[in-house]
Parts: sequence; C-alpha cells; structure tokens
Amino acid sequence: MDGAAVSERANDLPREPGVYQFETADGTVLYVGKAVDIRDRVRSYADPRGERIRRMVDRADRIDFSVTDTETQALLLEANLIKRHQPRYNVRLKDDKSYPMVQLTDHPAPRIEVTRDPNEGATVFGPYTSVSTVETVVKALRETYGLRGCSDHKFAGRERPCLDYEMGLCTAPCTGEIGEEAYLADVESARRFLEGETGALADPLRREMERAAQNESFERAANLRDRLEAVESFHGGGAEAVVARDERAVDVLAAAVEGDRATVARLHSADGKLVDRERHRLDLDAAAATTASAAGRADGVRDGTARDGAVRDGTAGDGAVRDGTAGDGAVRDGSEGGRVAEVLSAFLTQYYAERDLPDAVLLAERPDDREVVEWLEGEGVAVRVPGAGREATLVELALKNARRRTGGDDATAALRDALSLSRRPERIEGFDVSHAQGRAVVGSDVCFVGGSAEKRDYRRKRLTDENDDYANMRELVRWRAARAVEGRDDRPDPDLLLVDGGEGQLGAAMDALEEVGWGVPVVALAKERELVVTPDGSHDWPDDAAHLHLLQRVRDEAHRFAVAYHQQVRDEVRTALDDVPGVGPELRKRLLRRFGSVAGVRGASVEELRAVEGVGEATAETLRGRLG
Repeated sequence: MDGAAVSERANDLPREPGVYQFETADGTVLYVGKAVDIRDRVRSYADPRGERIRRMVDRADRIDFSVTDTETQALLLEANLIKRHQPRYNVRLKDDKSYPMVQLTDHPAPRIEVTRDPNEGATVFGPYTSVSTVETVVKALRETYGLRGCSDHKFAGRERPCLDYEMGLCTAPCTGEIGEEAYLADVESARRFLEGETGALADPLRREMERAAQNESFERAANLRDRLEAVESFHGGGAEAVVARDERAVDVLAAAVEGDRATVARLHSADGKLVDRERHRLDLDAAAATTASAAGRADGVRDGTARDGAVRDGTAGDGAVRDGTAGDGAVRDGSEGGRVAEVLSAFLTQYYAERDLPDAVLLAERPDDREVVEWLEGEGVAVRVPGAGREATLVELALKNARRRTGGDDATAALRDALSLSRRPERIEGFDVSHAQGRAVVGSDVCFVGGSAEKRDYRRKRLTDENDDYANMRELVRWRAARAVEGRDDRPDPDLLLVDGGEGQLGAAMDALEEVGWGVPVVALAKERELVVTPDGSHDWPDDAAHLHLLQRVRDEAHRFAVAYHQQVRDEVRTALDDVPGVGPELRKRLLRRFGSVAGVRGASVEELRAVEGVGEATAETLRGRLG
C-alpha cells in the first residue's frame, strides 16, 4: 500500500478504541496494533518515517480493524491477535495463551460460551482479564436465563432434555421445552448485560439472594452474594473490586535482546521467598532488528526525535508514541534499553493472558507502553523499577538469568548449523505411530520448546487401521499440516518436524507436506544406528553431540506418548471378550495386556489363563469354551 491508499482507508475507519491489522492479499497478518482512536492511528501510517514501518506498509495490501468498548479491551485483544497470528512485525511471546472472550453463536438458538477462538459470525464480547470471573458470570447468565452451552451437534441430535435442563442451566430449546421467541428474548437479556447493562443480571441475582436468605438457605445466599460481587465488578475491568492488600506474590522481570530474539527471565516470590524462576523466548523481526540497530548507531535520538521519526515536539507521528512511550508494542528503538523496554511491554500483556496477576511486578526497565502500566495498576498491581535494596538485587538476579545461555540454547543453535536451517529450531514437533499389526493405529505429536517438553502442546490422533507404517505416518503428518494451513490448529507453526523412522517415514512425511503445501523442514531419526535422515542425505553425529541428544529426547517422547495412547485405544476396542460371562472391563484389560490380543487369549492354556489375576477355574474354562 502507498500513503494515498492508507489515507483513503483511514477515512473509512471509526474514531473509537480498538485494534487494526495490516494484512497481505492472502490474509497473512503483518502487524497488529491498538489505538484509542483507530482512524487517527491508521492515518499516521500514510507517512511512515521509520524504515521498518515503511517496509511493513509497502508489503500490506489491506487494513482490517475491530472496535472495542474500552482501551483495556483493545490492549487485551491486541495480545490475543498477536498470539494467534504471530505477525512478523510484532514482538511475539512463544506460547499460545490468550485472553478469554464470551460469544453468542450465530444459530437460531444461540449458544453462550467462554472461548479464546470465536466462531465466524458469532457475537463476541471481551476480551477479559480473568477467566475465573468470566466463567462465574457466564454460569450466572445460564442459571438466570437458561441459555444453552452444548455443541450444535448435540443440540441437533437430542430427543429429550439433557442434564443441564434438570440442573436449571438450560431451558432446553433443543426439544421445544421453551419456544423460539421466548428463548431469543432470554438471549437478548444476556446480550444487554454483556453490552454493559449490569442490572440485567445483577437485579435478578440480588432478588434470588434475598429470597434464599429469607428461606434461611444461607449457603445458597452466600454463593449468590459472591456471584453478585463478580457480576457487579465485571464491566469495570476489575478495578472497582480491588482492595488494599499486602504484596504476597511478586514477579520480577528482566529482558535481554540478542539479534532477532529476546529472552525474558521471571522470578516469582511468594510471602517473601523466591519459589520459582523461568525463562521465556520472544521473536523479533530479524530484518527490523538489524535496521533499527543500524538506525540507532547512525542517528541516535536528537532533540526529542525518535529514531523512526515518530515523536516530534511531544506529538505522536504515527499515533504510537506519546510522552516518549510507544503505544503499539512495535520495535522502535534500536538501543538496547529501548528494545528491552518494548519487549517488556509486549511480554506483560501476552504472558498474563491465562495467569493470575501478582500483587507487584518489579522490572529492570519501565515498559515503553504506558497503557500496559495503566492496565496493571488498574488491576491493583504495583509496578516498580527499584533502584536499590533487596528489590534491586532481585532484578539484577533476573537480568543475569535473562542473559544466561543454556544447554537448550546451545543444542538448538548447533542443530540449526548442522542442518543448515534458516533459523534456530526453537520449536520442534515429533511424530510417531503405534499399532498392533494394523489394529488400534494411533499417532502422536509432541512438542519441545527451547529443548524442553511443552506438554500442553501435545496432540494425539486415532488413525485408519492399516498395517503400513509409511501410510500411517503420511496420514498423521497430513493431518497436522492440514490443520495448520487451514488455521484449525491453535499452536504456532514449529521450526522443525521430526519423524521416528528412516528414509521411508521421512519420504511419507515429505509427501504429506508437499500435498498440503506446508513449508516446514522435516527430518527423521532412525533407532537402529541413530542416523539423522534429511532430504539431502544422512548424518552420523557423535554420540555426545548435544543436538543429537535433543532429537533423541523428542523422538523418545513421541514414541512413549504414542505407545501409551495405543494401549488405551487397544483396551477400549470392543472384542469377543466382551461377550464372555464373568469378564468385565478390568479383567479384559489384564487379559489383553498379558496375551497381546484376543488371538493370544484364544491360544492360551487353562493354566496360563488362571495365572492372570481375577481368572478362576470356571472363568478360564468359559474363556476356552467361548473363544476356542
């Protein structure tokens, strides 16, 4: 896009809080920003004075936007979209958490639910800072107005009301227990509350609480009181509910920037004791980082002018910087201090997407986005940059942790060099298949980040029963690739795929990737000689190579996860044993684990059968008679 196109598009945008997205023609999101006034912020990009911003605008073909009710919601929605789309020109924390939202689905009988990935066409409210508060409010809405929470599939297939109807959580529009007009009226009442009319839910809750107290149902009244407090503070973002409290939970954060990556170290103190420490990686745009660094060395900051020309005489050139602070979380300052402050701004909103906020946050640098600080302080979090004393010592310790190199860093760097990858394989996914002669075929997809298992990103899949390891691997990798390409997988794309096997499994995986069009590097690791097989040949690395050990850990974990799932599926499959009197689910599992299959049980002698716990002489004879 050129400046004229940006200006023309800006004229069509609202003067309200929200987020905006620069996108390519194929829908790739290049950048996500937030704004108090979307029109003014986007118009500033018509004359981008920074080289990085200019490149981003030149690559963009269109600008999309979403309006929010408040600046805080814009801040949180920006964090959600950055995590979902991983835009090149934003700082990106490498996890998949996002802030919760509430949606009313686009259905004749709308469903209400808490979600982090809204359905197309749904009416969406939020995002919100506290998942527990959102869940409390949604439950209150369901109890008050009887809105359904079931999937459309279950809704369509019901012949009689489900348990939610019996519990008073749903009025059962699926079976006509409530008419369509009456149900939609209840949906409208819930919508009014979510749009800001607190009394639409608070008033009936208060009446129910008073009724429970009059009936001396004090436990019920207390529960309703707690729910009412959550409801009444819901639209205030939680600020009204904040009370004075001691700082019992404190997070200490420091960041180090190196090239196109940043590392944030977090120390957590509870009741004055250091109880946890961890490190997190964030991606920066490599080209932007190089350009910003060069600009910083060449120009510096003169007379209050920022390196990208965004601040002049106290005014925001692109709407992103006010009073010297960046408002959109983009990489602006080429200096180490400026980039660290910008990284911390991005980290704070993205990290706390699904975590409880601490009582205080101690920082090595003050975030460059004042809206982030205002949001934290509005949630009752004290934000400090200590200069001396014990708190400053903790910050220095966090800074040392951020700058420390780990074995995981060394292994991924060595793996990048050994495989000639374009980037460090920070995120690796491993695949394996397990079955019993073509039966109960399953596949595993495990994930390692920075050399450590990321178990929340593990996935598994039941595959077509087929006694063909290559076909099974092809189906498994095609499944993962298709979900990624179609946007149905909520995880970031990996930097490297590893399949358990040799040339055959690698070829099957490559066929699947080519068929779907997913351009992720893939290698295989064969168990026999521990050879790393690549599209260009095989590598026989030294046994003590750190990058070989990393691939072995991924391969072994994928194998373990696949075998465990196979055993579960195998035990759940209905067999001829289900029809044998005296053989229940637990005994069936023991028999299958002991003999491997129904055929194995059929071939066992009475003495061998009786050796299995729970099999007496009568049961053993019955098994022989029924299966023989």
